[in-house]
Amino acid sequence: MAPSKNTAREVREAKERLRRYNARQSVHAHQIKRRRRDNIIAVIGVVVVVTLATLTQIFFFTAGPGKPDPVPVPSTSATPTPTVTPTGTATDAPTTTPTPTPSTTP
Repeated sequence: MAPSKNTAREVREAKERLRRYNARQSVHAHQIKRRRRDNIIAVIGVVVVVTLATLTQIFFFTAGPGKPDPVPVPSTSATPTPTVTPTGTATDAPTTTPTPTPSTTP
């Protein structure tokens, strides 16, 4: 006896459902692998960016233009250091610069 048309159709539909199910399973597995790979790449990218930013800041503030100017340390010696005036003579006492007075002439 030959199989009925309904049985053949059910077998065909079951094969089609199984094929679609396997296709969805493989797509889902591929998406999981891709997401994991993308997450790893993103983490590596963030680490690289943070490392570069940190190294740039360290370089800027230790050797670059952001380096603080050295502050002279006041000496504790008892002898005053001679200062040179604008005229080229050396003096031991600090000099005072006269303040200009406003002129009253129109």
